[in-house]
Amino acid sequence: MSVDLSIMHLVLEASLVVQLVMLILLAASVTSWALIFRKHRALRQAQSGAEEFEDRFWSGGNLAEIYSQVSQPHEETGGMERIFRAGFREFSRMRKQQAGAESTVEASHRAMRVSLTRELDQLEAYVPFLATVGSTSPYVGLFGTVWGIMNSFRALGNMQQATLATVAPGIAEALIATALGLFAAIPAVIAYNRCASQIERLTNRYEIFVEEFTSILQRHVHSQNLPRASAAE
Repeated sequence: MSVDLSIMHLVLEASLVVQLVMLILLAASVTSWALIFRKHRALRQAQSGAEEFEDRFWSGGNLAEIYSQVSQPHEETGGMERIFRAGFREFSRMRKQQAGAESTVEASHRAMRVSLTRELDQLEAYVPFLATVGSTSPYVGLFGTVWGIMNSFRALGNMQQATLATVAPGIAEALIATALGLFAAIPAVIAYNRCASQIERLTNRYEIFVEEFTSILQRHVHSQNLPRASAAE
């Protein structure tokens, strides 16, 4: 007796619980792949944007001019540019109010830290979902496998004569759930580790820029060689 062991046939003939497990794993896999491509594009843009802005910033241009350039409505700004803009805007505002030197630098530093936190929140958005898929998908698939094998043995107990042909379809459909679980988990784990590493490098880059820019503002304040606040408005 021949038995149809094609994947499509096994999926269609699987029990309702196993089919539900397969559907959940398939949805998790599709969603995680969409997030993988989205985060890859976002992190690549953030990395290239940081490199371009650092080249512009350390080229020796005037701070007010750089601020004016990154504040243009048509200008597509990156994370580091937004951090710079927040810090220099607060610096200009405090200088316009004729605040003390230390208060001015501290306020600018706080503004940059707040902007840095916002940037990190955006970079880390949806990344925990990849970790969740990577850690739970194998167990969800294993649940479907156990359920399918359990049903196969229950059906086997009602038969007078058991053959491999009667057992194979149930076990095969159960193992498909495990395969789907691994298919969903492996890319998600790899993508999560890669995203976490890239976000950590970007975080270090942003934090170094914040400290370096704060030092520049301190030198400007103490040397009285300040960019005029009106130029930044």
